[in-house]
Amino acid sequence: MKILLVDIETSPNLAYVWGLFKQNISIDKIVDSSTVMCYSAKWLGEEKLHFDSIYKSSHKHMLKGIHELLDDAEAVVSYNGKSFDLPTLNKEFLLHDMPPPAPYKQIDLLKVARDQFNFVSNKLDYVAKALGLNGKTKHTGFQLWIDCLAKKPEAWELMEKYNKQDVILLEEVYNKFLPWIKGHPNRNLYDAITGCPVCGSEKYQSRGIAYSSGAAYTRYQCSNNTCKKWFRGAAKINTKVEFKEIS
Repeated sequence: MKILLVDIETSPNLAYVWGLFKQNISIDKIVDSSTVMCYSAKWLGEEKLHFDSIYKSSHKHMLKGIHELLDDAEAVVSYNGKSFDLPTLNKEFLLHDMPPPAPYKQIDLLKVARDQFNFVSNKLDYVAKALGLNGKTKHTGFQLWIDCLAKKPEAWELMEKYNKQDVILLEEVYNKFLPWIKGHPNRNLYDAITGCPVCGSEKYQSRGIAYSSGAAYTRYQCSNNTCKKWFRGAAKINTKVEFKEIS
């Protein structure tokens, strides 16, 4: 299964304002709207990092690169990508007359963090450090974006490092979250294997029975130490169920 990890960075919106507090900025005050400045991506389990930016390439050439990667992906891992990164990329594809990439499954780790855990903060940097991982690359704050728009080489060098580290961190958090991810695409469907539906390991143990409202199934747990996902067989166990509640 081809799983792509993706992170983008965007430019800020530019607008005319009358003040600094409680401003209602109307559309006619917008000078320039936010666009994708750069992206970083990598295939799960591979070392190579893909990166491009409006500093290295033309805007459209940069978009073609990430479009090709998404077009080849069967699942995409992101952090808040379902609400931000991927819709932002889709908007840019549309504006540049590019067709939609081939359909892919989405795995948004921010949603996993919110649904499954109760971290004090769900920011990627905080969650990663709480899990004992390295944090995000430190930078100069908003000034970094200003300097990048001014085409300062040292700023773009730091931006590339920052963007790439986010994807490395994304993969590490994904591996930690793996057994907790609900609705993860079933690897057995993509890789023609018979194993853990999440990590693909063919080592697993029978661990009791899983019950639904009208049937019972053999329950298994993955033996991969980095996974340990619970799952069930597809075949029903012979059980006698004469009555079922009307739903």
